[in-house]
Amino acid sequence: MKPLAVPLFRTHLFASPLKSKSQNPSTFRFRFSSIRSQSMDSASVVDSKSENKLGVFDRLFLDLFRSKMVQEVGWDSKKPGYDGLVEVANWLVVKSRTNAETVETAVRILRSLFPPLLLELYKMLVAPIGNGKLAAIMVARVTALTCQWLMGRCVTYSVDFPDGSPCESGVFVERCKYLEESKCAGICINTCKLPTQAFFKDYMGVPLVMEPNFSDYSCQFKFGLLPSEASEDEILRQPCLEICPNANRRRELKGNYDETQCPKV
Repeated sequence: MKPLAVPLFRTHLFASPLKSKSQNPSTFRFRFSSIRSQSMDSASVVDSKSENKLGVFDRLFLDLFRSKMVQEVGWDSKKPGYDGLVEVANWLVVKSRTNAETVETAVRILRSLFPPLLLELYKMLVAPIGNGKLAAIMVARVTALTCQWLMGRCVTYSVDFPDGSPCESGVFVERCKYLEESKCAGICINTCKLPTQAFFKDYMGVPLVMEPNFSDYSCQFKFGLLPSEASEDEILRQPCLEICPNANRRRELKGNYDETQCPKV
């Protein structure tokens, strides 16, 4: 999930955007390739200690997000902290009759994190300014500032809008903790990517494209850009991850089992 601005959103709501030059996505990824490589080599060490490094606000966000998810799911894990959150997310996917139901539930969870009036005012007053650029920049900054407890290290960067103009409305997640810990493409897509895209577009007036990379677990948020139709989105045809425990069990039971698409997607 997603990935999100909670109470601090109000603190940064009227921050003025920084001006910066557009960055080519490939150039941006190249600049961070060495960082990702070092991070992947030491991932097990970092992950084992990351929860101990959470600040006060990070823990508040984690507890708030988990409590809202538990209210919707009607079940809580006995595990503490982030591990318990991932188990609750997995149960959300399991209990839902369809993927669409999972997405709808996840959107309700995101909405419950914000005062309704704040969402309405943002969509009405802020989203139309500057053809949506100001709103996109603001949510990108708040996402990068407040959601590292959920996703891991992330930074803002510049994306190109359809008219060719640059906008500092991208968020690059170096190695998504949520994806890596859940070990499931379906959980990533149905409890994070699709509901987060829908939430920002429908309730804040900011379109969003999320592009998780299932090879290196990085992810790109591109606020202000419209996502592709479901039939054209290759991410929605993602096969099971190599680290998926359920897929490994199916392979063991069925021998040369070709999982062409994650059954939870």
